[in-house]
Amino acid sequence: MNGAPDATHPAGFWIRFVAFVIDLVVIILAQFILKIVAVARFGSGGAPGAVGFFTFVFAVAYPTVLHALTGQTLGKVLTRVRVVALDGEALPFGAALLRAVVFWAALPLTLGIGHIVGGLRKDKRAFHDLIAGSRAERVPYETRVRRLSRAPVSPLGASMVGRSPLPPTAESDPRSGG
Repeated sequence: MNGAPDATHPAGFWIRFVAFVIDLVVIILAQFILKIVAVARFGSGGAPGAVGFFTFVFAVAYPTVLHALTGQTLGKVLTRVRVVALDGEALPFGAALLRAVVFWAALPLTLGIGHIVGGLRKDKRAFHDLIAGSRAERVPYETRVRRLSRAPVSPLGASMVGRSPLPPTAESDPRSGG
């Protein structure tokens, strides 16, 4: 896989499709909120051109920023898929932007065939992955169980169990005799 570690498992077409549907719901919710704001601001017409433009900007920015920062959108988190560069490292911002633009441009231009091709390839890389130098891989389940500490993890949690996360003062420490 072009320098990719052998231990990774490419994310197949259907799991990526499920992640896309989840992300599409996020984009539609953002569009719905934009429409509500536009109607409140501009009346019943609601500036459809502006809503469409900002929906497109969000549809490109949402995966671009999240793939560059974490490799995962909400849909990919829920389906245990992450997007990385071919070497397994984080996807650079420019490559993430190129990937998102090609993804949305190829969808209507190829009638989705550019995406379906990814399911037929051994490495499962779709058209936008080939252009951007990225790949989608499955995130493995944690193989070891982490022991949970009994200590509270936040000041709120500490106050709920009667312990303070701060060191005791002379007035509050019964051992100090104060």
